[in-house]
Amino acid sequence: MQRFANLFKKPIARILIFTLAVSAYAASSSSSPVGEISWAYLIMWLMGGLSLFLIGMEKMSEGLKKVAGDKMRNILSILTKNRIMGLGVGAFVTMIIQSSSATTVMLVSFVQAQLMTFTQSLGVILGADIGTTITAQLIAFKLTDYALLMISIGFLTTMFSKSENYKNIGDAILGFGILFFGMKLMSDAMNPLSSYPAFVDVLKDLENPILGVLVGALFTALIQSSSAFTGIIIVLAQQGFLSLDAGIPLIMGANIGTCVTAGLASIGATREAKRVAIAHVLFKVSGVVLFIFWIPAFADIIRSISPVGEGSEMAKLAAETPRQIANAHTIFNLSLGFFFLPFTPLISKLIFRIYPEKIQEQGIAPSTEFINDVALGTPSLALDLARSEIARMAKILGRMVNGITRPFFMKDPGMDEFMPQLTFAEGIEMREGKIDYLDHRITTFLLSLSQNEVNDKQANEIFTMISIVRHLESIGDVISKNMMPLVAKKKALKLDFSKEGKEELEVYHQKVLHQIHRLRDAFTELDPIQAQKLMRKQAKYSNLEAKYTAFHLARVQESRNESIKTHEIHMELLDMMKLINVYTGDIGKLIFELGEKQQNE
Repeated sequence: MQRFANLFKKPIARILIFTLAVSAYAASSSSSPVGEISWAYLIMWLMGGLSLFLIGMEKMSEGLKKVAGDKMRNILSILTKNRIMGLGVGAFVTMIIQSSSATTVMLVSFVQAQLMTFTQSLGVILGADIGTTITAQLIAFKLTDYALLMISIGFLTTMFSKSENYKNIGDAILGFGILFFGMKLMSDAMNPLSSYPAFVDVLKDLENPILGVLVGALFTALIQSSSAFTGIIIVLAQQGFLSLDAGIPLIMGANIGTCVTAGLASIGATREAKRVAIAHVLFKVSGVVLFIFWIPAFADIIRSISPVGEGSEMAKLAAETPRQIANAHTIFNLSLGFFFLPFTPLISKLIFRIYPEKIQEQGIAPSTEFINDVALGTPSLALDLARSEIARMAKILGRMVNGITRPFFMKDPGMDEFMPQLTFAEGIEMREGKIDYLDHRITTFLLSLSQNEVNDKQANEIFTMISIVRHLESIGDVISKNMMPLVAKKKALKLDFSKEGKEELEVYHQKVLHQIHRLRDAFTELDPIQAQKLMRKQAKYSNLEAKYTAFHLARVQESRNESIKTHEIHMELLDMMKLINVYTGDIGKLIFELGEKQQNE
């Protein structure tokens, strides 16, 4: 039932529902013939073609993301401060995975992880806009006659390939075929409209730049895909219905309408994500404002560099305009990229003025920094972001482990080491709240991801991560629920541990802290060797705990006053640190088993 409910959240599903509703209404209404085809059949064919077009585009995009997704984040992560390289890499990555949203999510995670500055990310955003134009270029090739061949090849590749990679390639080809088959249905549906003057007059009105931009923005916002709307424009052009002067404003409107997707994705997201969305809107709207006043001159430039057709006026339009519109789309975004690129530092400052950092205390309220629901559509990216979030969770836990022994070894633990505006106890409580919050958010994110189409390798990683998150949360509970209550007991005694006992507790505490650091290193790279070291150290430190327990009991037998009075607290503190050590070993085992599986696949 949950999967069925989640389906309605997708733009494609909403379009399909709209299609069914319109088709049902059209079929039940009275027919007004247009040529030899009734309005009811025309609408059903048109909406059915649009639905197949959108489904094909989504399937093609999903296949490409699965094939290339693991590599794309690595390519983005090697970005330098060179803005031109950022532009090029942004265009390349988006061209491959066919999703500017996925590129945007990666950018947000890099900015949050301080792998790049927000200013650097602006160049990649401009590049991502260029990368999306490749779809229009592909659609402009009239491959509709080969749509069924592509569907057959994609289907056979998906069905009979044993390799997961080939299956994903098959999915991409299948989606490409469905996309073109949908275009063919829309094209066939529109063909009789050439003899319907009212329809032709409406399309001529779109040569009004303001009207064209508004229609393009509205329709793209509705279907949440500029590539899909660009495809519809090209279908109209292939029928000879649309001139270049009408197509350019529609393309510009589509560029503004696509900002809605970025805006929706940023709702409830981090401030970095919101800034990326603001940058997206700023670039698109400013670009349209710059171009809209000289569309005729721009159209003349596009005609001069595009192939020339022959025949009647409509046949000439049908032959020339699709490629001209695709070229206009590409050159528009290329021009924006190279125009705005030199000004990215100034634009970055402007966006920070529009949406500054919160003046309130930073880092106290629990929040996620990496995971974003937009990434769920790209499992490889979503897993990468989840790993980053869990590594952050381990970092927060490391600070808790590091500070928890301070009130046992000093009379006044003072203020929190990293948040001096908080007391020691408030710092522990604040981090426990963060751990609980991240436990819930990461687990929910991973469970949602598991409901998508993931391969066996990704499924193993998802459920291993869920187990690791549960163990990390348990370590947080050990500190907040078991060790913190001992602080008041120790303070009430007004007595310190014996000199030897204190040294043993300090040494053991450092060993456990090193385990947390090893855990982060092993998990970040899913390194089986580091994981094995974690397990070996866990066994070694368990033996060390037994040894220190024996030493303490020997001091109690010797009737050492400090040892007798602090016995209960000493033993509980040692037991709790041993329990943390056990949890780190269990996490090491999970990482080792996952790493071994992935190396063997």
